[in-house]
Amino acid sequence: MACLWKIFLLNIFIVCGRSKALSGNFWHITDLHWDPSYGVGNENSASICESSGERPTPNAGKFGDYLCDSSWTLINSSMHAMKHILPDPDFIVWTGDDTPHVPDERLGEDSVLRIIGNLTHIIKSLFPHTKVYSALGNHDYHPKSQMPPEQNNIYEQTANLWQDWLNPASRETFKKGGYYTEQLLNQTGLRVVVLNTNLYYDQNKLTENIKDPADQFGWADQILRDAAKNNEKVYLIGHVPPGFFEKKRDKPWFREEFNKRYIDLIQRHHAVILGQFFGHHHTDSFRMFYSSNGSPISAMFLTPGVTPWKTTLPGVLDGANNPGIRVFEYDTKTLLVKDMVTYYLNLTYTNIAHPRWEKEYRLTEEFLVPDASPASMHQVIERISGDKCYLQKYYQFNSVNYDLTDCNSDCRIDHVCSIREVDFKGYEHCVLKEGVAATGPIPLTLLLSLVTGLLYIA
Repeated sequence: MACLWKIFLLNIFIVCGRSKALSGNFWHITDLHWDPSYGVGNENSASICESSGERPTPNAGKFGDYLCDSSWTLINSSMHAMKHILPDPDFIVWTGDDTPHVPDERLGEDSVLRIIGNLTHIIKSLFPHTKVYSALGNHDYHPKSQMPPEQNNIYEQTANLWQDWLNPASRETFKKGGYYTEQLLNQTGLRVVVLNTNLYYDQNKLTENIKDPADQFGWADQILRDAAKNNEKVYLIGHVPPGFFEKKRDKPWFREEFNKRYIDLIQRHHAVILGQFFGHHHTDSFRMFYSSNGSPISAMFLTPGVTPWKTTLPGVLDGANNPGIRVFEYDTKTLLVKDMVTYYLNLTYTNIAHPRWEKEYRLTEEFLVPDASPASMHQVIERISGDKCYLQKYYQFNSVNYDLTDCNSDCRIDHVCSIREVDFKGYEHCVLKEGVAATGPIPLTLLLSLVTGLLYIA
């Protein structure tokens, strides 16, 4: 009862304290991973989809399966759900990964471009007058993840597919490196920077020994310097995020030197950066960036994927998720992220009954914060870290209400440290610190025996 009363009072405070500033809305969709091979009705359960890797799919339905990437029925359903829920967004953020999780020999350059083209077409068909800020994912190239730091056919052809969304200057930088910048909706004082962070992915062999692939860090630094001079506020958009995967300990995405440069970029320009929007994980999470004195300066939002595909990454016990799509509410003058609302499809229910895209949660309601600013997101991680109820709530949202099991002490460490510490050394220190806190201090007798043993060995 005391907990409910506290939540009631906090909600009153939050509602009364909310800004009266003008609000806008935009969609963020990511990791659609359409698998054109998906087909229900074949008696051989191993051949429902190529993306299952021949894992048996006896429960596969029309809308998909947790062992498969998205069926076209699921793609179509998600797009129409967007149109029904928010038919006239200010803009759409689309952060890539369009092709299925299949071996490179099953695809090819033409197949990659055809898939990107089909997904582009359905977005344009349903939102013909909506600006789309779209980033490439590591699966949007052939061979996958091997994005080159120079001009190539896929960059050029994708720029042609997206020409209605890109201004002439954007098309030029996109063709050269897969990145671009524009004024947000052509409004003075507001800017979007779309990055090709696949260049920093540790699986990308082409950029392994390059200090600044495609000169993107230098370019981004200059764009953000100019933004400060021109009193602009900026949104950063990309696919592969820095930091660590929360579902597998010690699993980073960037090479360490690129990770450090990205953090330096955020710390140097945080005053103009009002939000970072990424995908790649398929999960629902966020990442915090802090100043040298520990103040929260920026938040990165990781939107869940449309694909329900259960990852085959070794060490992840059950990495599937329900399909998710997300609306962000923002201040149209300052770009402050005011709130986010996630909608999802319970795939099990849908295959048995009928498709039902429903609201999963609203950030400010579930975590009792006034907005989604860095200060508020710092409050969220503090609540997740210190309160088992908030931890479990976050954990269920993380898989879009697919994994409803208990988040134990190891699970807590993985999630809390990945959110708090994007830096490699900071993450390592957090895991050690939280591990000691979870197990308690080492008994003095054990400590003495360990020291004695080490001295004896020496």
